[in-house]
Parts: sequence; C-alpha cells; structure tokens
Amino acid sequence: MNPSSSLPDAKLAPEVDSSVLQIWGGHPLRGHVKISGAKNSALVIMAGALLCSGDCRIRNVPLLADVERMAQVLSALGVRLTRQGDILDINASEITTSKAPYELVTQLRASFFAIGSILARLGVAQMPLPGGCAIGARPVDLHVRGLQAMGAEVQIEHGICNAYVPGSNKRLKGAKIYLDTPSVGATETLMMAATLADGETIIENAAREPEVVDLANFCNAMGAKIQGAGSSTITIVGVPKLHSVDYSIIPDRIETGTFLVAGAITRSELTLSPVQPDHLIPVIAKLREIGVTIIEEAPDCLRILPADILRATDIETLPHPGFPTDMQAPFMALLTLAEGDSLINESVFENRLRHASELNRLGADIRVKGNTAFVRGVPMLSGAPVLGTDLRASAALVLAGLAAEGKTTIQGLHHLDRGYDRLDMKLQQLGAKILRVGEVPTDAEVTSTATNPPASISS
Repeated sequence: MNPSSSLPDAKLAPEVDSSVLQIWGGHPLRGHVKISGAKNSALVIMAGALLCSGDCRIRNVPLLADVERMAQVLSALGVRLTRQGDILDINASEITTSKAPYELVTQLRASFFAIGSILARLGVAQMPLPGGCAIGARPVDLHVRGLQAMGAEVQIEHGICNAYVPGSNKRLKGAKIYLDTPSVGATETLMMAATLADGETIIENAAREPEVVDLANFCNAMGAKIQGAGSSTITIVGVPKLHSVDYSIIPDRIETGTFLVAGAITRSELTLSPVQPDHLIPVIAKLREIGVTIIEEAPDCLRILPADILRATDIETLPHPGFPTDMQAPFMALLTLAEGDSLINESVFENRLRHASELNRLGADIRVKGNTAFVRGVPMLSGAPVLGTDLRASAALVLAGLAAEGKTTIQGLHHLDRGYDRLDMKLQQLGAKILRVGEVPTDAEVTSTATNPPASISS
C-alpha cells in the first residue's frame, strides 16, 4: 500500500480542509487509551532512513498528516515506501535527486532535517527553507553552521538552502560543534550528517529530548557509532555505510500527556499504554501538584484518577528535561478550571499563547502579557465556536470543549491532524460526545444548534 493513499486528500491541503469538530461537553471518559508512536520520532527517523542504502522497516508509525507529507518528500527524492497499518517500509537504495520539492518542505518543518542525511549520502543537497506551525522563529542557522563546520559549502538563495561537500570523496569531515541553543532539529540534522562523516564529531549543548535518543538508537541499530544521546554532549564516529534495520518507535509522550490532561479536566479515570513514564517526569509532577492522582500500573502503563479539587500552579516551559512547550497549551486549558491563579511562562517559543483568546471565548479568564499568561480559575466553561491556531492549541481547545457545558465547535482541524493519530476517534471510544463533520457551519448555524448531542452519538 502506498502511503499516499493512507490519508484523505483534504489533510494534504489544509486550505481545503473545511471539517470541524463538534463537542458536547460534560461527559466523563472511561477506558483504556492506546498511545501511538511519537510524531517527532517518526518524522526524523524517516529522514534518517535516507542514510541507509538498503531496506528499513519502521514499526509503531502513527497515522498523521505530517507523516504523510514526509512520505511524499521522500518519495519525491526517489525513495520507495510502502505502509501496512503502523509498519512503514522504506528503501532509499536509489535517491534519484538531491533536491526536495518546495511545496512539500514549506508545509513541514521536520522535512528540512533530511538535509543532513541527503548531504551525507550524496555529497550535495538542495532543501527549501521549512514551514510548519506559526509558533515563532525557528531559524536554521544552527543547522547551517554545523554543516559548514563539517566541511560543507552552504548558501541560501531564493528560499533554497544549497549545500555540497567539496573534494573528490564527497564525505563530510568530523568536527567539534557547539550549539548556541539546544535545538532539537539542529542536533538531529547534525547527528545524522555525522554518522557517515570521516572521523569523529562532537556536538556540545545538544538537545536531550527522548526523540533525539530514539533517532540515535535507530542509527546505531543500522551500524552507526553514536554515544551520549540524551546528554548535552553527543559523540559520533563516522562509518562508511549503514545497513538495513527493523526498528520500533517510542510512544508519543505529548499524546500521553494530552490524554492525562483529558482525564484530569473531565474528572475521569483512564489507563494509558504503552507509555514511557520517564519521558513525562515534569508533566506527571505538575499534574500531581494540581491534585490529580497518577499511578504507575506497570512499567509501560499509567492510570489517572480524578481530583476532587484542581489547584492552581505555575509553569515555565523549558528544553528537556524541563516542562515541554508542547504541553503548555493543554495545561492552560486545565488550569482555567483550577481554584486560584496560575502563571504560565512560555520561554521556548515567542508566539505560542494565541490559544488564550480562544479559551477566553469558552469563558476562561486569561490575560497575556508578552510570553506570560495569567490564568484565573473559573467555576465552569461554556461551549462556543473556536479556531485552532496551531497543533497543540487545537488539542487544548478539544480538552476545554470536553469540560465545557454545551456545544463547542472547533475549526482548523488540519493542525490537529498533523500531530494526533485520530484523536477524535480515540476520545469517542472513551465515551466523549464528539463528532467530525465535513463542512464548516455558518455563524448562524453554530449559534443556533441545540446544545444537546444528536441521538446518533452513543456512549
């Protein structure tokens, strides 16, 4: 099965996605959530498969619009891909071009990270500057400076990053690289590039996220020599070539955290697996501080029990192992219903508080100043039409809609479909009254629809 047939066309072109989610809040959830593979691991591991000239089988691949776009980018490079369920087979034995398509890379930031793999394999790469969620400046200068330190010539012209390795053997050279900030993308790009470089590369102030470790484990399973992933210093000794692999992606820690918040905000008991609790230490700590009980039922299974009272808390987002920026919006939704005043400081991205105004439409009391949100808890939220402005903001609105009285209608689902594997269907299975409909209703339809769910939606 070709990956291009695995998702509806609407998800590939966000501008034509006119579907909305309708949520009738106030219904408790119950049951077990199967957590999908990590989005941010899947995307970069797909890019890492370009390093191998044989077959790569990747398991636990989530069904996401972003995965679909990355598959299209690889396919445009001449890579053969087939998908069966959550198993993705990739064969990059014949990369027919070093130039990635502009219209795809500009929709998916993670596809830019493939520049390291392409350059390492071919000695030349042409990669358009990336796109993705509009949550703030995420320049690629760290990627470029790192590749230059490894001997590449890099120029950016007309929105295209052109890179090549001078000399006859076309191999990058090992180098000592210090990153000004612990950028996940730059760490991954340079780590991939270094696997086939000549000599030893040391990346200082490297990102420590679990997805970086997952990529390193994937590359090592193909024969790479990477040490120190998960710490601030990563050492890579280049090898001449990498071999085939069968590899399973880690569970998505942000999806796990989102469902934990879903349990907390709806005062529900849920179990979640497979999970890796050590990837969620700051998230679990904050939920317990807010008053929620979380039990480690097994090494890969968590149970959440509802709190009688949700307590206010303060949050500051930080690079891993700090509180993840991707959980900031879901926690803001939760804290709207906590007793007292909470303060949320977004220190990772400068444009990631736009969901505050949408949560206020639902009756929240949030004031934003700069990168700080002041959240005063309210007794209840009430349903309203809202717009998802980015991936995690959309998830926050779904969570708020689950707790709000009456009906909430969410537009902008192309953001949600980029990063959550069938979130609405998983919530339906837990008893949520949630329905995806194909056309955007007019304002009159949104405001006049009855607040009770239709009889066809059963628990």
